[in-house]
Amino acid sequence: MSRGCDLPLDSYRLAHYSVQVPCYVCDGGNTYDAEICRHCHAPMALAHQSAAQKTHPAMVAVLGTTGAGKTVYLGMLMDMVSRRPEPLQVLARGAFSISLQQLTTSALARGYFPEKTPNEPDRWNWVHCQIRSKRHRRPVDLIVPDMAGEAVLQEIEHPRTYPVIRSFLRKCAGVIVLIDAIRLQRGEHDQDHFSLKILMFLDELFDQPKKKKQPQRPVALVLTKADQCERCFDDPVAFAKTHAAGMWQHCRERVTKYRVFAAGVAGACAYRRELGGGRRRIPLRVEPRGIVEPFEWLIENLAISTKT
Repeated sequence: MSRGCDLPLDSYRLAHYSVQVPCYVCDGGNTYDAEICRHCHAPMALAHQSAAQKTHPAMVAVLGTTGAGKTVYLGMLMDMVSRRPEPLQVLARGAFSISLQQLTTSALARGYFPEKTPNEPDRWNWVHCQIRSKRHRRPVDLIVPDMAGEAVLQEIEHPRTYPVIRSFLRKCAGVIVLIDAIRLQRGEHDQDHFSLKILMFLDELFDQPKKKKQPQRPVALVLTKADQCERCFDDPVAFAKTHAAGMWQHCRERVTKYRVFAAGVAGACAYRRELGGGRRRIPLRVEPRGIVEPFEWLIENLAISTKT
């Protein structure tokens, strides 16, 4: 006696794979169960979350050289704004959006700065958050990745080395450029050169003559580690004019919306001797200063520029 049973057809199982899900960053097609984009390695969770929303999330880029404090600044920023109810309310969307905040606060609590961001895009931390403010009737969704400074520089010098960087920067609605104030004060010109390369690279990506009435993207220039350079905190604009003349001149001539800020996370730092004779810079105490102001200014101008 034979018994009947129901078995799903293999063709039915494969039907889900016939429909491609576009990546939110590069628009490349992926399977519905892909964890990261096979083209640019961005999290596919961004595509699934944005598909369920009425408005598209805005992208904000935070750029800086290796050692400029990008991971520390971004992680501390997310930790501070997520704990304050006013004037900005920030709500993380997705468990992956907490990783950067957790990484930064845990490292600082142990008396260390976070490790350098790896160059591999699939190892970057991404933040997808929703921002509510009294000034804006509707909440604003933001996507902010912690992109490696070395990878950004390689993409500038060797185009299409990292497709995710070019795709993200082309779509971003605002930019925060971090400049190491200590290096500038020492007379090192690499920070001025890097920021100038970033601004010129953004000009190339944003220059779309076929499209008219494009919103001007705000650019926040943040002088990091300013807690160890009081002259920078006293007058960030004068400090930028003196020590980053190339960047300042370019902003005056080519950038419509920009502003200079000074920020610091560690109130004091020291060097710890490691095994093998090397030295490692460590924070003696954590005293955030000027962290939220650049972000607030960017959001205020971002809402204006995205109303199209």
